[in-house]
Amino acid sequence: MSKHTLSVLVENKPGVLARITALFSRRGFNIDSLAVGTTEHPDISRITIVVNVVEELPLEQVTKQLNKLINVLKIVELEPSAAVQRELVLVKVRADNETRSQITEIVSLFRAKTVDVSPEAVTIEATGGSEKLEALLKMLEPFGIKELVQSGTIAIGRGARSITDRSLRALDRSA
Repeated sequence: MSKHTLSVLVENKPGVLARITALFSRRGFNIDSLAVGTTEHPDISRITIVVNVVEELPLEQVTKQLNKLINVLKIVELEPSAAVQRELVLVKVRADNETRSQITEIVSLFRAKTVDVSPEAVTIEATGGSEKLEALLKMLEPFGIKELVQSGTIAIGRGARSITDRSLRALDRSA
């Protein structure tokens, strides 16, 4: 099984996300991570999809079908070495007067932030690659994780080129 990260530019219109995820579902792919947001252009959204692919189900078939969807402007597979990938995690950990300093030390080691403190808990915000976040959570587990929320992967290509450069011109011509 291999993990693939797709960056998909779409017109920012209702129903686009549903059509894209339905296409993956119909083809038997399970989406590991999904993040959606507007880009530097309000008419365009970027969907970052992380999917595990088994040999029997080639990803190429899905990307070709995605390209046929009317609101899809561009699809790029982001290779790990050619992209910056990050996730966000918010984690609420049990803390008392005895353990709070230990937790703060771990937070500092991982260059995370303490974003809320109460007498019984500390809430931590951390960003990074999935390996870093998994390591942080493993270090915090002994204190007792009360609540956890994690974003999907977001990714952007390295270097000066932008995925939106040519896509905007195509969108302008179709308007």
